[in-house]
Amino acid sequence: MADGDHCRLPNDSLFLGFDCSTQSLKATVLDADLTVVTYDAVHFDSDLPHYGTQGGVLRDPADPGRVVSPPLMWAEALELLLARLRPRVDYARVAAVSGSAQQHGSVYWKHGAAAAALASLDPAKNLAPQLAAALATPESPVWMDSSTAAQCREVEEAMGGALELATVTGCRAHERCTGPQIRKMYQTRRQVYDTTERVSLVSSFMASLLIGGYACIDETDGAGMNLMDIATREMRRDALEATAPDLEHKIGKLAPAHAVAGTLAPYFVQRFQFRSNCLVVQWSGDNPNSLAGLTLSDPGDLAISLGTSDTVFGITDLPEPSLDGNILPNPVDPKTYMVMLCYKNGSLTREDVRNHYAEGSWDVFNKHLEKTAPLNGGKLGYYYKEPEILPPLPVGFHRYVVNSSASGSLDEMVEHQINQFDPPSEVRAIIEGQFLSMRGHAERCGLPVPPKRIIATGGASSNQIILQTMASIFGCAVYTVQRPATSPGNYTHPYIYTD
Repeated sequence: MADGDHCRLPNDSLFLGFDCSTQSLKATVLDADLTVVTYDAVHFDSDLPHYGTQGGVLRDPADPGRVVSPPLMWAEALELLLARLRPRVDYARVAAVSGSAQQHGSVYWKHGAAAAALASLDPAKNLAPQLAAALATPESPVWMDSSTAAQCREVEEAMGGALELATVTGCRAHERCTGPQIRKMYQTRRQVYDTTERVSLVSSFMASLLIGGYACIDETDGAGMNLMDIATREMRRDALEATAPDLEHKIGKLAPAHAVAGTLAPYFVQRFQFRSNCLVVQWSGDNPNSLAGLTLSDPGDLAISLGTSDTVFGITDLPEPSLDGNILPNPVDPKTYMVMLCYKNGSLTREDVRNHYAEGSWDVFNKHLEKTAPLNGGKLGYYYKEPEILPPLPVGFHRYVVNSSASGSLDEMVEHQINQFDPPSEVRAIIEGQFLSMRGHAERCGLPVPPKRIIATGGASSNQIILQTMASIFGCAVYTVQRPATSPGNYTHPYIYTD
């Protein structure tokens, strides 16, 4: 298809978007007016139980910090989701496909995989079994992995320190970053690394399936690797050399977020009757795509995603290197950057508190939250079901009582045992503790606090009581996006903070 043909699309064209998150693969179909036509999802644990995941991941009993997912599970989910959508969607009308994926996961393709597997897929057979021999290892370290602390320190030292690494690549070497994951693979599983022809991120892995060849890593997702210069959007040779040998060839070239990765592979054209010239646009990370999808453009806007991981992100034209947050290129405006804070303890930790202190019920959880006063009588809690990355702290639930003097200044903050917190206190403590941490770290990274407004997304953004608490702590209006069953891009009425 010639470039000029890309804009000449039939009026009845459809557009298919995927989201490969930690726990599920979701799909949304839009028409030419960007109205949602249909939506569906495959949940990894329940729909694909034979992979044995919990929360979409596998944990190593011998190494509690090692958290991985099987890439074949994502491939099987893609095929299952397309099969589910087929009765409702005329795939011949789909003009373009793209998607987002959890950031920081790394997939290792074996030498010859592009020709032997990706370009030779048999439409008469299922997808995942044809890919098994193409992977150098059946497991992919994902963003929840926290087993690369030694590799992080080695990379930082080689690059002149944590702040210097953050200055050039956008963040210090966090354990979730792909560069340290690759270095650990090189150091501890050398045979896997040596037999690897290409390293994909989860986003470029999914795009590779769709085009039947290696898709480039998107620049905005590539910024989370500790390998890319955020100013030039090119790989840094010194960072590559500090990570592993011959890595430049294994990573391949980067591509802009808006680039066309290719056309849909014959496998999907023949198996699902897509049009042969259906475009596959670059996939990217879920966080850059969230910023683009929410149309954030004002430095006064802040977005908070309440998902498996909680993330906070906003826009700046003058990024300040920080040891706390991440600086990524703005996928929409190349002149600006997005600042992102990422917390490992998000929805799964809230659910853990709900299960222990609210009878496993969100209704009880909300009643506990409503019956307790703001600031929780001085009771504050930090709850880490997973090793936290912001700040880097081990697993543990930490409860404090803040004593204030008559003048309002803090005299002391004393850690207390569990028996001094009743269930309503536990519920308010986790919610307030999470939002206070977000506000404090956002301010340290140069984001405006209080912001002009907050746009809340993710599973917990449907909980009005939690959003009211967010509005109170940040001191601004909080908006939510409309659900997939309606037109995207609009915001509901805000939850207004009043003193």
